[in-house]
Amino acid sequence: MGYITASQVAKKWNISQRRVQILCAENRIEGVFKLGETWAIPDDAEKPRDFRRKEKEE
Repeated sequence: MGYITASQVAKKWNISQRRVQILCAENRIEGVFKLGETWAIPDDAEKPRDFRRKEKEE
């Protein structure tokens, strides 16, 4: 298992880098840790659910 940066995850998940940093700080991504000023995120981490949006009912 490797680690990637917040900017790489942002591109992968199609969200902003700042949003990824917030998710890391809130401990919503499993296995993250901070190396100095940079977040190290497992490359196989799953995108957490966004509770700010309602899910569509089908």
